[in-house]
Amino acid sequence: MSLPPMLAGLLLALPMTALAETPNIVPGEWEFTSTTSVSGDMPIPDQTETTRECIAQGDLADPDFQMIEEEEGCELLEHNVGVDGMDYRMVCEAEGGQADIVGHMDFLGETTEGRVEVTVQSPQMGEMEMVTEVEGRRIGDC
Repeated sequence: MSLPPMLAGLLLALPMTALAETPNIVPGEWEFTSTTSVSGDMPIPDQTETTRECIAQGDLADPDFQMIEEEEGCELLEHNVGVDGMDYRMVCEAEGGQADIVGHMDFLGETTEGRVEVTVQSPQMGEMEMVTEVEGRRIGDC
């Protein structure tokens, strides 16, 4: 069973806007793997997804750069970015439900790792807790 569109979109909402300092991320081709575990009234098996993205030095210096795009219907409540990582809190509303999201990402040069915790209140699915562990690694030049 795949995740409903609202939930899948929430997992992609890791914003990196308004960077005050360049993050400790080495430019190049990156591979990101995220594994999501869901607990709640509806049993959903763990899901793992792997994506690739080219991150250029110019991207990292751009104050509008986002590693992963923020979804429509989401409001960023807190956002703290430094050289070594990022913490954020946001809320998203869609399909009559709401999701509260707390995320953290460590920037480790040629690797990244993080965790996103999502609490979803949905009329269709009840309350659900989702935890996504994210790992990224530089795999070479773009």
